[in-house]
Amino acid sequence: MVREFKFKGYAIEQLKNMSIESLLPLMNSRQRRSLDKRVGKYMNDDKRKLRGDIKLAREGKINGSIKTHVRDMIILPDMVDLTIGVHNGKEFFAVQIRPEMIGHYLGEYSITNKRVQHGAPGVGASRSSLYVPLK
Repeated sequence: MVREFKFKGYAIEQLKNMSIESLLPLMNSRQRRSLDKRVGKYMNDDKRKLRGDIKLAREGKINGSIKTHVRDMIILPDMVDLTIGVHNGKEFFAVQIRPEMIGHYLGEYSITNKRVQHGAPGVGASRSSLYVPLK
C-alpha cells in the first residue's frame, strides 16, 4: 500500500485548494516572511511571469517544461507534478516537482557547481616531475 504524502497534516488536494494566506501559517518562518511580502519586493516581474506560466501549464496551454532563471521562487502546492527547467548558470536543469518539495526553493534542486575531478599533475608541478619523461 502506498502511503499518502501529507504536508503538516494536509493532503495535496487540500493544499491546492487553499489560498496563499491560509497556506502561510504552515510554512517555515523564512518562507512565511517572503510570501507575506509577495505584493511588494518578493513577487517581482520574473516571479509573476513564472506564476503565469505555471497557471497556463496547469490548463494545458503550454507543452513541455517551463524554463526559468528564478532560483529563489518558493515551491507552492500548485506547482506539484510539473517539470520546471531551472538555470544553474550554464544550462537548464529539469526539476520534476514532487509534494515533498513544498516550501523549498527551486534553486535547491539545481546545483550550480560540479564535483572537481583532479587529473595527474602537469610537468613542473613538483620538483620530481621535472625528471619524468613526457613519453
